[in-house]
This record gives sequence, C-alpha cells and structure tokens, in this order.
Amino acid sequence: MTNDDGRPEDAERVLRRLLADDAEGLRPTPVPYAAILRQGRTERRRRIAAAAAAVVALALVPAGAYALTDLTRGEQRTEAAGPAPSAAAPSAPQPGAQSTPEGPGAPATPGQLVDGITFAQAAHGLETCLEFRRAHHRDPRTPGPGRPSDYRILLAHRSTGDDNAPGDGTYVVAVPAAGRQGERLICSLKDGRADGFNASTPDADPAAGPVQPDINGQKLYRQSLVTSTGYRLPFRWGAIGTVDAEVAKVTVSYGGRTETAALDHGWFAATGVLTEQPQRAPHIKGYDAAGAQVYDSDDDRSYDGGPS
Repeated sequence: MTNDDGRPEDAERVLRRLLADDAEGLRPTPVPYAAILRQGRTERRRRIAAAAAAVVALALVPAGAYALTDLTRGEQRTEAAGPAPSAAAPSAPQPGAQSTPEGPGAPATPGQLVDGITFAQAAHGLETCLEFRRAHHRDPRTPGPGRPSDYRILLAHRSTGDDNAPGDGTYVVAVPAAGRQGERLICSLKDGRADGFNASTPDADPAAGPVQPDINGQKLYRQSLVTSTGYRLPFRWGAIGTVDAEVAKVTVSYGGRTETAALDHGWFAATGVLTEQPQRAPHIKGYDAAGAQVYDSDDDRSYDGGPS
C-alpha cells in the first residue's frame, strides 16, 4: 500500500488507519432525547386522564351503593345499601304551571293527579320510564324516547295488580308537550321502578269523530286478568283520549258512576274508583259549548265498547 505521493506506507500506520475507519463505521446513532421526552409527556397525560375518569366514575355511584341485576328482566339498577341522608325536594309546580326546561309540563287541573301522587312524583316516574325506554331502544331508524321536557303529565293514579301482573303500583300518562309532536306514553311503575310502558301516536284520521278515545286506553280501566272473583275492588281506573276544539265537555260513565273529564290542551282525562264489577267498557260522551252532544262512544265502531 502506498501514500498519496507514491511511496510505500508503513504497515503499522495502515493498520491504525483501518481500525480508525472501522470505529467510525460502528459509531452509535445519536440518542433521540426529544422523542423520548415527548413520549414521556404523552404517557403522563394519559395516566392523569385515566385517573380523572376513575374519579368521575366513583362520583357517579354514591358511597354505599351497589349494582343489582334483575334476572327477570335482564336489566341493571343501582340501589343504596343503607339509608341515605334525606334532601329537601324542590318545590313542585302546581297543575297548570309552566314546565321547567328540564322537566315535563304539569297537568291542567289538580284532579289529574290522584291517590296522593304529587307532580314531583309523577315527573320522576316519567323520567324513570324514559330511562327504561332508552335502555331498551334498539332501532336506530326510530327516534329515541326524548327528554322529560318533551312531555306533559296528563294523568297519574295507582294501579292494581292481578295474578298476571302481581303487585300494586302507579300509572303515569304523559303526552307531547304543547306545540310538539310525539308519542303518548302510559308508564307502569312498581316499587319506584319502571315495570313497563305503552307508546302510541294520536290518531290523525280526518274521518275520526270530535272525541277520540285512546286506542290503548283499556290498559288504564280494565283489569288485565279477570279471575272467577272478578275485579279486585275497589279498582282505580282512568280514561284518556284526544278532543277537537269544538268539544267543551266530556263525560265518562263507568261502574254506575259518571265523571267529568278534564280537558287539557286537546286531550281529555278522567278517573274514578269502581266499587262493583263493571259490565261494559266506560261510556264516553262529548258536548260542545252550547251543551249539544257531538259524540257518543256507543256509536263509535273504533271504540273498545262501541258497536260490533
């Protein structure tokens, strides 16, 4: 091997240069300090976010509460393991009052809430029912159940259990808030929990009469399973439906007594107590402002108790 000037190169110097070239080729790449710092900051933020989420989750479940699965319905609820300190309930609006932005509207008259049920309890029952519906809403093509403020309480009364559905409870009927379109709900509640619901849309048939009894209203006035002993008496019943603007009065006769229904923003609601076994469905009549009869359920072929 020769130098640049053509003279022979010393072997020791050649060896040193070759070793130096190899050492240069084996030099490690620089440590990516910036990347390591960025990764460390990201991991810290991730741990902080996870810890914060855990704190929020704990805050949502009160201390001393546990999840209980109802095997008969396959749903989960949270129940307190011990007594909790009572909190003052917010003052409930009276029937006819304006609804709050968060809650439902109140009924037009005090007689639409019976059996000691307050508006606050009826509103809470509706909220419980909507949560129950939301948990069972599976069809993305249909709208969800909405919020309590989308509804107005029409009627609330106790319900009587039977062999088919044991246990007394409460019915809460809610209709779309004034000026809104939506479903009518009949919520069944037992022991403070939603036990079932029925939803329907008011009949928009232009040929319908000025009074239109609810197509599923029998849920409120009929014992679901009649045994050999008949209805469990006394039996609280309800009757609901829609009315046209010309209707000024609606009466409902059931079990030998006649009740005057409340008229509430295009709906009617009546309730009473049976003390004897009924022989027929409630008999509904409607009158105009002059007192002339404009509707009789006996002539309504679409009604449960009408002509066959």
